[in-house]
Amino acid sequence: MVSGSPHETRLDLEAVDLGRVPYADALVMQRAAQESLIANRDAKPRMKVFLLEHDAVVTISRRPEAREHLLATPAHLAARGITVAETDRGGDITYHGPGQLVVYPILDLERLGFRIHPYIRALEEAAIESCAHFGVVARRDKGCTGAWVGGVEGGTGEAGGRKIAAIGVRVSRWVSLHGIALNVDPDLSHFDTIVPCGLAGRPVTSLARESPTGAPSMPIVKEVFLRCLVKALTLGSVPSHPTP
Repeated sequence: MVSGSPHETRLDLEAVDLGRVPYADALVMQRAAQESLIANRDAKPRMKVFLLEHDAVVTISRRPEAREHLLATPAHLAARGITVAETDRGGDITYHGPGQLVVYPILDLERLGFRIHPYIRALEEAAIESCAHFGVVARRDKGCTGAWVGGVEGGTGEAGGRKIAAIGVRVSRWVSLHGIALNVDPDLSHFDTIVPCGLAGRPVTSLARESPTGAPSMPIVKEVFLRCLVKALTLGSVPSHPTP
């Protein structure tokens, strides 16, 4: 199922391009990598970063209110080729599909010197830097994780900005699972089937919509994001784009 060749980074990471993978299959691979990293922690094995796209799927977390944010009927979802999957990540409800870069870093946060919130800030930083590479100015939002384009802090609807990257993680024994999704050129109408991340009135956007040069290719976005992620993890918990 691995497409392309894994390659190394200076943080002793193995980046694996999985191509397009069903959500359930990717979760199995993540958990296997996480369990291996935990079991062999003393030997400091190489950590992994999976880069991929998913088949169209709505993922719902274990939050009690998350399922209420699914707006479409089963028939409507089926007609659009969208499946539904429960997930053990943090966050609420989200959509994954072709044209969206999904990155699952399986990292020993203890070895890297990260706690959960600084790690999330590092993921945000990687998304913000990646967007900047393609001419898109993204920012943090004090009350919401992820990366946002436009808007102002505290605004509602479009005035609060458009979400371009969503984050949902889980940590077990300080090894991370799940990660971040950056909208490159997905079918944005699919987000209409949910209240994205449980944030009513906050629209989503993509590099294709925001970039002055249009949609970049997925292979290029993967290369750029990986480079930005390594930089963010190397810099540690002090972001160059602070929360407003």
